[in-house]
Amino acid sequence: MKPKKEEVLIVRPPYNSDDSLFEKCKECEDPPCVKACEENIIKLLDNKTPYLDFRDSGCTYCDECFETCPNEVLNDKTQKIKLKIEIDISKCMSWHSVMCFSCKDPCLDNAIDFLALFRPSINDNCTNCGFCVGVCPSNAISLKSLNNSN
Repeated sequence: MKPKKEEVLIVRPPYNSDDSLFEKCKECEDPPCVKACEENIIKLLDNKTPYLDFRDSGCTYCDECFETCPNEVLNDKTQKIKLKIEIDISKCMSWHSVMCFSCKDPCLDNAIDFLALFRPSINDNCTNCGFCVGVCPSNAISLKSLNNSN
């Protein structure tokens, strides 16, 4: 039996109402959204479409990428990043009696609750900004797609 091939999740910038519009990004010679991102998390795939890389930072929803998009790919300020952030309790140190607040400390939205000093969970305040992802020392923060298209 073949091992199941793991799908790579492509996280797109916020403010987009239709993922198919990212095809228009291929028309940009020097994508202004990449330069405008104050956190430097907008990167380009080989096909010249943007994605978010949360390894070093997260999205502040500063609107700069929205303001600079020449092709109206980023066209709806009400749209957040389309994903769900989850904590894998089997990997989370705090779920194994180790005091760790690595995910909570950078969270701008107070979206991570702890039961006493342990057992973090993500609440409804989460904006999917990704600030918690790269700082987790045990890689317990996972990203799940909200839709089937990347």
